[in-house]
Amino acid sequence: MNKNSNDETCCQSSDEGLGCCHVEGVAQIGDKGQIVLPKSLRVEMGLREKDKLIVIGMRDKGKIVSISLIKANAMDGMVKIMLKPVMKKILEE
Repeated sequence: MNKNSNDETCCQSSDEGLGCCHVEGVAQIGDKGQIVLPKSLRVEMGLREKDKLIVIGMRDKGKIVSISLIKANAMDGMVKIMLKPVMKKILEE
């Protein structure tokens, strides 16, 4: 929410540049069920009208209690980052 809070280190980043989670703002659900993201977040992420976001849900006791949003066009890089250690281990065996 506060730009300064994003600059504080709460945990160590990985070699791939993934870092810690921060509260980036508060989204609001409109009367049509649409989620409105704060403008500052849309600007920082480079989001534009019609961009696609992947919604990942986390469940607790069968109910979704948390969601994460990932830019669809960033998913390729994320998959490579996540699979790199697995593939390295497989190739070493």
